[in-house]
Amino acid sequence: MINIQKIREDFPQISAKTDGHEIIYFDNAATTLKPKSVIEAMDTYNSKETANVHRGIHTLSEISTFKYEDTRDQLVKFINAKAREEIIFTKGTTESINLLAYTYGVQNIKKDDEILISYLEHHSNIVPWQILCEKTGAILKVIPVNDKGELEIEEIPKLLSSKTKIVSFNYVSNALGTVNPVKDIIKTIRNKCKAIVHIDAAQASGHMKIDVQDLDCDFLSLSAHKMFGPTGIGLLYGREALLQAMPPFLGGGDMIDTVSFEKTTYNKLPYKFEAGTPNISSTIAWAKSIEYINSLDFDEVYKYENELLDYATQKMIELGGINIIGTAKEKASVISFTMDGLHPHDIASMMNKYHIAIRTGHHCTQPLMKRMNVPATARASFSIYNTKEEIDRFIDALKSIKDIFC
Repeated sequence: MINIQKIREDFPQISAKTDGHEIIYFDNAATTLKPKSVIEAMDTYNSKETANVHRGIHTLSEISTFKYEDTRDQLVKFINAKAREEIIFTKGTTESINLLAYTYGVQNIKKDDEILISYLEHHSNIVPWQILCEKTGAILKVIPVNDKGELEIEEIPKLLSSKTKIVSFNYVSNALGTVNPVKDIIKTIRNKCKAIVHIDAAQASGHMKIDVQDLDCDFLSLSAHKMFGPTGIGLLYGREALLQAMPPFLGGGDMIDTVSFEKTTYNKLPYKFEAGTPNISSTIAWAKSIEYINSLDFDEVYKYENELLDYATQKMIELGGINIIGTAKEKASVISFTMDGLHPHDIASMMNKYHIAIRTGHHCTQPLMKRMNVPATARASFSIYNTKEEIDRFIDALKSIKDIFC
C-alpha cells in the first residue's frame, strides 16, 4: 500500500508557497517535481564535489566520475539493457531522437526508403524524421488514430513493407495519455519487415516498468525530468551492435581515442557519442530519482495514478460542458480537455488564479490536435504525489470558471 502522505513529504515543492499560496501541481506530463534526495545530490556536487569527470586522477574527479558512471549502471538495470555500453547519455529524449536520425538514419536511409511514425507523436519524434526524409528522399508514413485517440492497430501491417527501414513511436502520448500496446506492435513489425524500432518512452518512464529486452525494441529514448529527475539529461538506449556501427554524433573531447591532423580514431562505447563536458550534477542526481522510483511498487503506482485519472474524469463528466479529448481504453494519468465557450488558454489562465498549475496549447503535437479537430487543449496530468482532495479543488475551480464564462 502506497503511503501518499509520506510521498508528499518527500517533495519539497508541494508545501512551498508561490506569491504566498501553495500551488496544486497538475503539469506532470511537462515535467515532474523532484524529491529531496535528487535536490540534495545536485547541491552536494555543486557545493562540495565539483570536478570534471573522466579528466583527472585527483580525489574530486574520481568521486564525480564514480557517481556519474553509477547512474549509467543503475539505468542498465532500470530498463533491463544487456550492457552499460548500450546506455548513451544525451540532453534528453529530443536529442536522443536527433542523434538516432543523424547517425543511423543518415548512414542507412536512402531514396524511397520508408520511415513509419504515428499521429500520436511529439514534434521531437516527427521533425527529425522529416529532415532525414528531405535529405535522403525517403518517404514518411503515419499510423492513423481513431476518434478516441488510439492507434489504428489494424492499419500497421498495411503500412509496413520491405521498404520500411525505421519505425518510431511513443509508449505513452504526452497530449492524450494514450498507452500504446508497444510489445504487440513490435511483434507485428518483426513479422512484416526488418525495420529497426525506436520507442519514445519519455512519458512512460515515471509511471510503468520499462524492459527493453522484453519489448524487443532496437532503440529507446527517455528523459530524467519526466521521472522525478533533473532537466537536461536523458538517454538513448541502443543494441550494442547497432551503436558500434553508427558514426559519432558530435566531435570533441572524450569521444576520441587518438587525434592527429591526418586521422582521428574514436573512443569505445558509450563514450563515442558523448562529446564534451557533460551535465555532471544532473546525471549524478538522476541516480537518486531512479533509486526513489525503485523504492516504489510500479504496480501500485500505476493503480493509484489510474484511480486519480478515473476520479477526475468522472467528476469532469458530471460537471458538464467539458469535452475530454482522448478517451482511449488504456490511458496514463493525463486528461486533455476543452470547455464550451472558452479557449483553453483562458482556462489555464483562470486556473492559475485558483493556484492550480495545468498546461495549455498544442503540447508539441500539432498534427494530433488537427486530427482531433481542436486547435489546442487544456491538460491536467497527475503523478504519485497528487491526491483526490487536490482534484476536488480542481473541479471546484472548473465549476467556478464555468459559472463565470459559460
